[in-house]
Amino acid sequence: MIPLRDDQPTSTFPIVTVLLIATNVLVFLAQQAAPAINDVFSMVPYRVTHPQDLMPYIAQVTPMGVVGHHVPPGVHNIVLGPNEIFVGPGWAPAWQTIFTSMFMHGSLLHIGGNMLYLWIFGNNIEDALGKVRFLLFYLVCGVAAALAQIVSDPSSLIPTLGASGAIAGVLAAYWVLYPDARVLTIVPVFIYFLAQIRAYWVLGFWIVLQVFQGLSGLGMQRGGGVAYFAHIGGFVAGLLIIHLLGGQRLVARQRRRVLYYPPPGGYY
Repeated sequence: MIPLRDDQPTSTFPIVTVLLIATNVLVFLAQQAAPAINDVFSMVPYRVTHPQDLMPYIAQVTPMGVVGHHVPPGVHNIVLGPNEIFVGPGWAPAWQTIFTSMFMHGSLLHIGGNMLYLWIFGNNIEDALGKVRFLLFYLVCGVAAALAQIVSDPSSLIPTLGASGAIAGVLAAYWVLYPDARVLTIVPVFIYFLAQIRAYWVLGFWIVLQVFQGLSGLGMQRGGGVAYFAHIGGFVAGLLIIHLLGGQRLVARQRRRVLYYPPPGGYY
């Protein structure tokens, strides 16, 4: 199912959501201009869990699994071959890639889908939480997503990147705050058709799919693919945090603002 828009108005312009989308797009353009950025700033679980391994290491993903070798001392001009990644000392402590990787994407379809979800559902969560709290909420969910992916396979040499984990937290918050919102959705059932579906079902289907695919691939993913456990970790973090911040009380305050201070034409 592909959501297109929802029917929930907001009382303020979603400037943080817009800036997050702009940042992701600018980083993606930088990735296309300088592909080496992917190797330097993406998050590799092994780098984070084995910071003591200072010897530069090149890993290659093959049909038979991951193979690799250490780079001999004194070699500086490293040329990566097909499906190879550099797993040695990075530009900075490896834990910082937990933050940088959440603003990177692997393809146009990857960033397009993520930014669509962020635009549709992020504006309402920003309106409910406020600008600063929404930004912190987004970043914390992104960190939780990265940690969940690391825990699922701490020795993985597969780079992880994308805003999906942070956005999963936003979806969880929307699921809690606006379960009855109507979402205009493209539904592929033999043919594609448009339908107004409650957010509870749209987002519920999404998380069930993530859990099923994550568990079905547990222990088997050695190549590239979707970081399902990052999605699950971000979603669970979003559920916990939005309840700690007030849950449905946030919606009541937001509705009072929309009632007394409606923006011209409404923001959607």
